[in-house]
Amino acid sequence: MRNRHQDILDIFQYAFRVSRVEQAIEERICFSGEVMELDGFHYNLSQFDRCVLIAMGKAAAPMTTSFLARSGEASRRFEGVIVAPDPVEVPSRKFVAFQGGHPSPNAGSLQAAEEILRVLSSLTERDFVIFLISGGGSSMVEKFLAADTSLEAIAATHKALVESGAPITVINAVRKHLSAVKGGRLAAAAAPAQQLTIAVSDVPAGRLDALASGPTTPDDTTLEDVYDAVAAYGLMDRMPAQITAQLSAHSLKETPKRGDAMFSRSRWSILLDSSSLEAAAGKRAAELGWQVSIDNACDDWPADKAAVYLVDRVRELRRMGQRVCLLSSGEVTVTVPHGVSGSGGRNQQFVLEAARILVGEEITVLSVGSDGVDGNSPAAGGVSDETTVERAARIGGSVEQALAAYDSYPLLQKLNDAIITGRTGNNLRDLRVLLAP
Repeated sequence: MRNRHQDILDIFQYAFRVSRVEQAIEERICFSGEVMELDGFHYNLSQFDRCVLIAMGKAAAPMTTSFLARSGEASRRFEGVIVAPDPVEVPSRKFVAFQGGHPSPNAGSLQAAEEILRVLSSLTERDFVIFLISGGGSSMVEKFLAADTSLEAIAATHKALVESGAPITVINAVRKHLSAVKGGRLAAAAAPAQQLTIAVSDVPAGRLDALASGPTTPDDTTLEDVYDAVAAYGLMDRMPAQITAQLSAHSLKETPKRGDAMFSRSRWSILLDSSSLEAAAGKRAAELGWQVSIDNACDDWPADKAAVYLVDRVRELRRMGQRVCLLSSGEVTVTVPHGVSGSGGRNQQFVLEAARILVGEEITVLSVGSDGVDGNSPAAGGVSDETTVERAARIGGSVEQALAAYDSYPLLQKLNDAIITGRTGNNLRDLRVLLAP
């Protein structure tokens, strides 16, 4: 007889397994000789002088490998740059690879940005560039518009934004306006070449300009959004003096917008997103006999508020007398106080927030990051249920203390409830699963 714990692990593992970059590329991208087809658009590679591939983000390595394998003999036409969180073996001497930093930029991030800008600036209208973009690209490829900005200041700015509690769209609005490679500025560098962006998205639906801070897309955010965010999230107290001086002086430049000529030869295609992950999880849950419901209303909510909301929702659904599986994709936020250095992330914080309100109820909760990394911990996420608080007390731990210290991982690890997958080579936001028999 299977139990809830087995089922909830099965559901997320199946979703991760079938929502793979390799499978999506096989299904969506077709080559006939040197003619590539995607979403009804055809590109004859023989018509271009140069074919350039720029891959960045957590899925950069599998996206590049799968794309080149799919292209067959046409792969010999491509040159380019690959930027990933781990070392990458380049497919040929025509490629160069960098190990970018995440969640904060490193020296490789700056070197990658310089090389990408160098390659793109040499393109003409007779060239074709394909961007393979996935989540994490914001930190893995970075160069600020102010050329004298140090790596330390850039990394501190990224850290301050990530820990501010702001939703990803707000964080990226600020990043875009500081950066020379975000908010459509790579598209500007590549113009007038033919451009195609193929995305594995970890941002809300309809917000492709937020993916990796939108390096190749028109930017829907404005300088006004940036200054509003600075005020709303207290960023002037968090960021380096060099950056706050620019903000105080209102000296930032606006990003490229819809209708700008630089986008006249650009197309964008979403290969996978969080709905892909959610659909796969729902399929497996139904096969296991659970009645599936989806609720993404708490996307970008604080973790504690999202936990209360989703537990209340699953309670409502259970009153209908069915075995309920509630799915929720997207991300929750955690505002880490300045100077706090616990080990964990938003997914593990969320499951412990849920554990506090599950005592005495038969509900199991899982939250996991599809990239395999949750915050600054080795885990992808965690799982909790109505026994978590009691089991923690039996081993001398405390859910309340772990939450207060933003130190969720050590407790979940001791309870054998931390979920460790390693880096998945994918990034489709987070998946939350709640089961109530």
